[in-house]
Formats: sequence, C-alpha cells, structure tokens
Amino acid sequence: MRTSDFDYSLPAEQIAQHPLPDRAASRLLVLERATGAIRHFHFRDILELIPPSDLLVLNTSRVIPARLHGKREAGAAAEILLVRELPDGTWLAMGHPGGKLKPGRRVTLGEDSAVEIVEVLGGGLRRVRFVGPLNARATFAKYGAVPLPPYIRRPPTAADRERYQTVYAEHDGSVAAPTAGLHFTPELLDRVRDRGVTIAPLDLHVGPGTFKPVETEDLAAHPMHPEVFDVPVETAAIIKRKRAEGCAVWAVGTTVVRAL
Repeated sequence: MRTSDFDYSLPAEQIAQHPLPDRAASRLLVLERATGAIRHFHFRDILELIPPSDLLVLNTSRVIPARLHGKREAGAAAEILLVRELPDGTWLAMGHPGGKLKPGRRVTLGEDSAVEIVEVLGGGLRRVRFVGPLNARATFAKYGAVPLPPYIRRPPTAADRERYQTVYAEHDGSVAAPTAGLHFTPELLDRVRDRGVTIAPLDLHVGPGTFKPVETEDLAAHPMHPEVFDVPVETAAIIKRKRAEGCAVWAVGTTVVRAL
C-alpha cells in the first residue's frame, strides 16, 4: 500500500478544537461492510448496534501529563515528552530542540525539578533522569501538560486533564488518549452492560509514534515505535469463550485492535 492511497481533503475548520459538553453526543459514522452503505448516528446509538451476548473490549490505559516545558542552561526554551519509565528509574523521552539536548545537559522546569539527559538513543529518543526534590510523578503532576495531538491547535487547559481521558482509564502510561473510547459515559457503559453485553479490559500504553507523521511513500518502510501492552489472562479467556460461542468481539479503537 502507498501512503498516497490514503490522501483526502480534511478542511481545518471541520476539526473540532474543543469537546462537546456531552461525550456521547459526538457523531458516529456507521459503514455497512456487506453493502457499503453509510449511515449517520450519534455515539449513544452504539447501544443499538452491539447485539446482546457480544463482547466489548476497552483500553484502560490512562494519559499522563507527559509534556514538560522548561529552560536550558543558557535560558532558551526546551520541551521534553516523556514516553515511559525504565526499570532503572530513568525515563525514555523525546526532546526539542533535539540537537541541543546532549548527555549531561539539563532542562530546568522549576526550582524543585530538572530533567538531565543521560543518553541519546537515536530515532529521536533519549534516556533522561529527574534531578531535584521532586520525583518524576510529582514533577509531571506539578509541571506537566496534557500532550494534545498536533491537530488541536490551542494550548491545553485544566479541563483537558479530565476530558482528554476515557471515563474508565485506570493505569498510567499513555502519551495520547485511546480516542475512540473518549465518547463513552458511565451511564452509557451501564446501559451496555444492562443490554447483556460483556465488557473486558486490557492496556496498551499509546506511545509517541502516534504523533509521528508517515514520511515514506511505502507504508511498509514506516518505522513504528514499540508500545507496552497487557492483555489480562481473564480477558483472554473471555475472548476465547465468546468466540467459541459464535459471538463478536468489538474492539474500541485501534489501540485495542493492536493489542488483540
């Protein structure tokens, strides 16, 4: 497949910059695979699309406020995007400006925290450590910003910490939301369960590759960043049982598809 096969016009004014007050009021396009027919719904109508006894699989990863803005030694601005914590307590991260963030250099976030570059790993990645009274989690709780996707062309707000998050998010680790699930509300999930649909969780922590544009014409040549995922034994068993019963497995979003 060629990258150009997927080109289409998307007017900038059609890209919402703020979420609707009601998550479930978002629009939902339904493609009938058998006929190619397209129907237009609202997300809350998904209740009528999933038959009772089917299985709905959710990604319960939680977005961390992974974007850190600070200053280099000479006072110029710098940005760190955390990817994930490593076993030795350092973090995998990306940085800008990349050419200036060499081993030993620091990005100061405040009087109580700085990020020191430990190692340049290639592919835009670095290993960093936190220096100062605050540990990593205390630092991004105090200084971190929600890493909104590049098509949201406004600064993040305090409300984004709650809205750029699924209502069922549990486990910290993503640098971007598993967006297909953003439209579920607790009430809608309760109605799905009441309908007889089984719900099962897994985790796939969305990595920075989700922000990386495809720069090759041959899609097979596009380098993919690895992502950490966990399919619980209980979820795997439910999937196996439901498939044996002839039920469908509904994956909420591409992150669930990748993990499954």
